[in-house]
Formats: sequence, structure tokens, C-alpha cells
Amino acid sequence: MKFKALCVLLFLGGLWPAKASADNRFIVRSRLDLQTLQTVCNPPLLPPLCTVVRGLGDPLGQLFLITSSLDLHGLLDLPGNPLGIVRAEVDQLLNLFPVGALNVLPSPLPVDLMSDRTPVPYPNSGGTVWNSYANQLAAQKVRVSDAQSQFGVSGSGIVADIDTGVDPTHPALQSALLPGYDFTRDQPGGSELTDIPSSSCPFTSCPPPACPSCSSAAQVNQSTAAVLDQSTAAVLDGNDQYAAFGHGTMVMGVIHLVAPTAQLLPLKTFKADGTGFLSDILRAIYYAVQNNANVINMSFDTQTSSRELENALDYARQNNVIGAASAGNEGQSAPPLNVYPAQWQDDVMGVASTSDQDTRSSFSNYGNEIVWVAAPGEAIVSTYPFSTYAAGWGTSFSAPFVSGGSSLLLNKQANTNESQAAAAVAHAVPLGPNMGHGRLDLVQALAAVDVPPTGSIDSPAGDVIIEAGQPVFFSGSGTDPDGTVTGYSWSFPGGNPGSSNVATPGDVTYSTPGIFVASLTVTDNAGLSDPSPKTRTVTVLPAFSLSSTPSAATVPPGASANHTVTVVPGTSFTGTVRLYVAGLPSGATSSFYPASLTGSGSTTLAVTTATTTPQGTYRLTITGTSGRFSHTTQVTLVVNASDFSVSASPASVKIRAPNSGTYSLAVAAVQGFTGTVNLSVTGLPPFVTAVFNPPSIAGSGTSVLTLQVDKQAPTGNYNLTLIGKSGSLMHSASAILKVR
Repeated sequence: MKFKALCVLLFLGGLWPAKASADNRFIVRSRLDLQTLQTVCNPPLLPPLCTVVRGLGDPLGQLFLITSSLDLHGLLDLPGNPLGIVRAEVDQLLNLFPVGALNVLPSPLPVDLMSDRTPVPYPNSGGTVWNSYANQLAAQKVRVSDAQSQFGVSGSGIVADIDTGVDPTHPALQSALLPGYDFTRDQPGGSELTDIPSSSCPFTSCPPPACPSCSSAAQVNQSTAAVLDQSTAAVLDGNDQYAAFGHGTMVMGVIHLVAPTAQLLPLKTFKADGTGFLSDILRAIYYAVQNNANVINMSFDTQTSSRELENALDYARQNNVIGAASAGNEGQSAPPLNVYPAQWQDDVMGVASTSDQDTRSSFSNYGNEIVWVAAPGEAIVSTYPFSTYAAGWGTSFSAPFVSGGSSLLLNKQANTNESQAAAAVAHAVPLGPNMGHGRLDLVQALAAVDVPPTGSIDSPAGDVIIEAGQPVFFSGSGTDPDGTVTGYSWSFPGGNPGSSNVATPGDVTYSTPGIFVASLTVTDNAGLSDPSPKTRTVTVLPAFSLSSTPSAATVPPGASANHTVTVVPGTSFTGTVRLYVAGLPSGATSSFYPASLTGSGSTTLAVTTATTTPQGTYRLTITGTSGRFSHTTQVTLVVNASDFSVSASPASVKIRAPNSGTYSLAVAAVQGFTGTVNLSVTGLPPFVTAVFNPPSIAGSGTSVLTLQVDKQAPTGNYNLTLIGKSGSLMHSASAILKVR
């Protein structure tokens, strides 16, 4: 309802455009999604306000290309902001050869330009390439061959080039090329040959014929001379439609020269006439990141800042993508000149051009605000469409030396990001003021990136939990892809020993409860340390132990035996120990009184046998558990059916003090009992003494108990208990003593 009301107000107020002729292109960041934005752009019963051409691929899905008859201010000033605009800017039309560019071919051309066409082998290049390409002076200047051989690198990862596309049939590039994408036509494939109309071939044939007899290069645009027949070159040079044709193939050729085993991703955003919309460049950047590019080469520039271009490059940097951009060819100083994206040095490395004499090229822009490093940019020999080669002048051909160099860095250190690549490239040959860190030197750049070693804790395999007083066995190892591991530094807080400098320290004992982090840091022969020391967390819990008495008991079937079980705590132990017993014979039961102990203390284990419990010797294991730890103690239970009985006579004896009297205590063996029965009596009054003769009986027999009553003994009747005990077996008989 609010939107309809706004439409009516705008219509009545004459603010709605009379017609949507879609004259103007805008890059819009909106809070609306694509479908809602399309609906708002085309309100019912009213002329269209705008047309949503497409989304531009940003990860939030909030960036769109729209067209409208309104200008930018009119779009931003719509009452109520119906388009949900957060930001908007004009979709710039960039040109690879802007007015005022000074990178033009020298006149006359060098007589020996690309004269050495001797085929020489080159890695991943379809067999052979021209020697004037493989071993050109520019490559020698930045030490391509030295870097490749000295560090054993030839390029790694995916290098995207945002450009006019590439000739996918060029034999030197074919094996390195990925399909890419054509944003000018919104279709897969990054070929620039699609800019040559197949229906009306402008050349004598398509593709043009090879020219093995061409003795010299022919001008094909203001900054490029190619080895082509004169008629083909004339078509290209004389037609603005082809002003930048071959630019992308040449830039890709330079990247391939430096990093022949890198994968090349052609992203076509510029037409053959050299023009390209900023919206397509934004799409290409997001496409490159989302398709796993590691490096983005940008051999273009604009003097108009773009918030969304900077956002896209920020996104690329945040995703560890390395960027390189040309510094431009107006021969001016920055400042006051602004050059983008080279000016955003957090996101890209701006690259200026130098001559073979290590001087700034007269056409190259300069100034440390836009120049991070310089690279050769004059008479750069590279691949050109139609399976030939060309030479070009301009910072466009300087930037890919840095992009290729970044691929070499990735080959040496796979996780190299923008800031690390920039720091490495900054190790360059000084050129003086306003030329950044100097002229690119790939050997210096690679030498600056020494891969640190990586340590590994092999034992224990993971974090451990132990009790106080227990040891942990430690061993480690290390690897270094570009050197050797020379040092091991262990730290064992809370352990003994507390540190070590050998690969395998062995046992480390932890006596104090707590949580401790052991760490290993390895160092290499260059003095670099593992940036991520490896760790193991050791959790040390308080300890306890168990003891039990007696260690053994003998009972007949149906009888019980008692054992005292004690929890002995270690330092700081306050846990609860729960107890159980294993190994009971058949029919036997057990109980603990109490069933658990906290901290320390004793409990009684009662083991009761059944009358059916088999005879035998049983090893009982008593276990106490607290958390994930347990300890044990053992006792022996002997179940033996042999027994004995005792009887006393007479049942009562009267003794007048002072005098004595006797009882007869008989021990009778049961089921072959042969043990020794020790005799005793309880319940005697004062001044009465007792003597058994004999004091013990083996197996069966009789003993006489003599009681001597002193005259001081108090008179009365006393209940006596006559006891026979053999091991854990005990029996008794009762008798009465009458003192008179």
C-alpha cells in the first residue's frame, strides 16, 4: 500500500519519468533483492522507472547493473528511496588506450625486433616458442630463468587476467588456459577471436595466413607491432574496431613467460576496440575469486575512483587473492594524478614501466602513491593471436611480470597472500624516487619468501587426561620444504622436565593437578620458526589409591567374611569414589557399607556365601572409580566346607571360694577338619583365673578348663562363653559359673 501510494504521488507530482528510455547505466547497491528490485523498477499502471540488467556477482547479492532515463542525482533523489539504494555510481566506460596515452611505437622500430625466431623448448608451451620471446632482454632483466632454476619454481595456482580475452588456439598458451568467461557477451569462454566476425571476415582469410617470410613486424595499433602479413596488419591498425585486439593474448603471454605452469583464466571485459564497462570488471573480479583465482592481473586503469571497484578488490584481498595493476601511460606524476586501481595499495601492486636501461619509461606514470614496483614495459615480446608473436609498449605489459612473479611465489609458498606477495616483490632493484620499491627482481623476491618449518607432535596423538604422578611420553618431528629443521624447543609447564631441546624428550611426569599446555616449536637452518607452534593439552586430575584388610579370609559355605577397604587420597583429591567387587563365587553376594567414599575414609565389604557356594579359592578384585579413573585392590576368599564344633560339660559348676572347679571342652571335627582350634573363655568375674589344658586342639579332642576362684571373688551366677577359633572359623559353647 505504501509503494502504491508513493507511485500515485510521484505520478501526480510529475516526478515519474515520462518514459524509460534506458539511456544511463548505473551500478547500484540496494537493500532489495533482485526480484523485488525488478518489481519496483516496473510499477503497474506507470511507465518503467528503470531496468535491472543483472546482478554483478557480489557475495551478498546486493549489487546490480540497472539502466534508467534518470541521471544519477535523479535516481538518488527519488522520494522515499523506493529502490532501496545504499550506494550508486555511474557505470564507467573504461578504455585500454585512453586519450592522452603516450605509449606509442617508436619510429622507426628496432631493426632486430623479434628477429630471432629460432624455436626453443619452453615448459608447458606446446613444444617450442620463439627465442626472442623466451630469452628476451626484459625476461633477463627481471631474472625469470634464474628464479625458475634457482628456486625450482615454474608457477602455481590460477592467474586471472581481466582484459580483451585470449586466443585460445595459440600453441604456446593452449595447455595453460582455462575456458574463462566473456562478460561482454555474457557467455562462457574468454576468447578474443569472437570479436572477429566470422560471417564477414575482414582479413584475406580467417584465421589470417601465417607469414613465415615476414622479415619485420608490422604495426597493429598505437603500441603494438606484430609479425603478420601487411594486409592483416593494415586491417587491424586502420580500424578503431580493433584498436586493442590482441591485448589480452599479449598480457597472458607475459604471465606465461614468467610462470609457464600457472593456469591462466581469461576474463573478457574489454571489446576489441579497447572499451569495457566497469560493471563487467566488477563481475570479473567476483567471478575470479569465486572460481579460485589466486592472482588477478589488471592491465588497465581509470582516473575516476569507484567505491564498488575498491569493494570488489577488498573482497579479493580478503580471500587471499593477489592483485597487480598497471600504473597508466600518461607520463604524469601521482599526485596530482589519480590512477585506479593502482592507487589502492592495500589491494593491488601498482606497476610502472622501465626501459632496458632501468630508467623510467617516458610514457609511464610515476609516484609512490600508485607505484609499488616497476617492471620492463618497452618492446615486450609476447604471444599474439593467430599463433604469432608481437612486441608491445606500455605499463599493460609491465604488470603481468608481477602477476607471473606472484604465481612463482605461490609455487614456493602456497598460502601467499597480497600483503606477503607485496612484501616479497618490494625486494627490488632501486631506481630512485617516485618508482616505488624499484625494478622487479624475481630472484630477490623469491629469496625473501623463505617458507618457515612446520612442527608436529607425534606422541601423544592428541590431548591427554592423566592422574597426578603419571608420565606422558612426548616425541615430535619437523619438515621444511626449502631447508632443514635444525632445532626443537619443547615447553612443559607443570611437568618434569619443564623443557627439552631434542626431538623426542620421552616421559614427562606431571605431579600437580591442573590443566597444562605443552608446546613444540621447530626452527630451520635460516633461523625461521614455525609460526604455529604445536600444542597438546595435559589435564592432570588428583589421584587416589585403594587398600584392603585382611588380605584373605576362609569361610564355610553359607558364612560371611568382612574386609575393610580404605581410600587413600593423593594431593588435593576430594572426589567421590564408588566401589564394586568382581570375582565372587557362585551364590555369593556382596555389599559395601557405605557404598561410596568422598575424599578419603574406609568402608566395609561384606561377602556372604551361600550354602551351595562351591569350595575353592577365589581372587576378588575391589574397584574404586572416580570420574574416568579407577584403581583396584585384591583379597582372597577361601570357601572350605570342613569345620568343627565345640561343646562344654557340665553345663554348670558351683565353686566355693577359695577353691577351683573344671569344665570339659570338646572339639569335634566336621567333614575332615584338621585345623588347629585355639581356645578361650569370656564372661569371667574378677578374681577368677582360667587355664585350658591343652590350650589348643588339632582336629578333634578335649581340653580341661580349670577355674581358680579367689576368696575375693564376688559371689553370684556368671554366664561363660567357651570359644574355639581356627582362622576365620569360630564356634562357642555356653556354661554357668556359680561362685559361693
